Amino acid sequence: MTATERLRTLLDGPDLVVVPVVAGPLAARLAQQAGFEAALLGGFGVSAERFALPDAGLITFSDMVDQVRNTCAAVPGFPVICDGDTGYGNAMNVRRTVVEYARAGAAGVSIEDQLWPKKCGHYSGRRVVIPAEEARMKIRAAVEARREAGVDIVIMARTDARSAVDFDEAMRRARAFEEEGADIVFIEALETKEELRAFATSFELPTWANMMPKTPLLTRDELAELGFKVVTYNVALAAAVHAMREALAAIAADDLDGLPPHASFEELASLVGLTEFMSLESRYELPQEAASAAPSVR
Repeated sequence: MTATERLRTLLDGPDLVVVPVVAGPLAARLAQQAGFEAALLGGFGVSAERFALPDAGLITFSDMVDQVRNTCAAVPGFPVICDGDTGYGNAMNVRRTVVEYARAGAAGVSIEDQLWPKKCGHYSGRRVVIPAEEARMKIRAAVEARREAGVDIVIMARTDARSAVDFDEAMRRARAFEEEGADIVFIEALETKEELRAFATSFELPTWANMMPKTPLLTRDELAELGFKVVTYNVALAAAVHAMREALAAIAADDLDGLPPHASFEELASLVGLTEFMSLESRYELPQEAASAAPSVR
């Protein structure tokens, strides 16, 4: 199966799909090796890891599609759902985002209704969203672009209207996205278990939960009981930052015995495929006699 077909199979299955958030190729490979069935390439992490910038609309479509391509290439066949932010413009920009993400290998793409430049839904303060009908047209554009371009990609429609307006407006927008043909709906930054329950029980298509600061942290059993199909956890990057700080502090203090647990050099070499690389490289080695006789070209 293709990565998109695998993702659709997961969404059609009976179990809650647990999806870690990754920032790039190496983390995606680690997620795959850890036994997860899919990952989310989040703009929060891409902004932080590639540019040391906040998730505040500072990275571009080109930045993201490049990261999508590199990440998906590192884990062939492994479903990676990719953050499409607002589609980087109007409905026509959304069409291009959907098609180019699919061509880059994304199994899914999220499109949201914030006003650009957007901000992470869990930063303090309220978000600002575009008018409801414009948001609807963006999801329509995403669905039509997929069909008309002949690409296969799962479309996740996200609204930040809970923070920008209220819960009722968020629900109205999610229903509109369902009507337009989205495959998954997601209301960001729900604030109570009652809101989570009302959201998850109101839709036939898969619903998405994000365990981040503004939203109550529920167990997976609770989320499954409420009816959610996907849950995401954005903790891998934070854990990596903590480990790097501890390692750098130990080096600065000349205390190598104080280093935190870390992968061996051999583990890192294996993770990036050194063994496979050397095996492939050996195909093109010249016999020793030919190599010594060959003139150097400068």
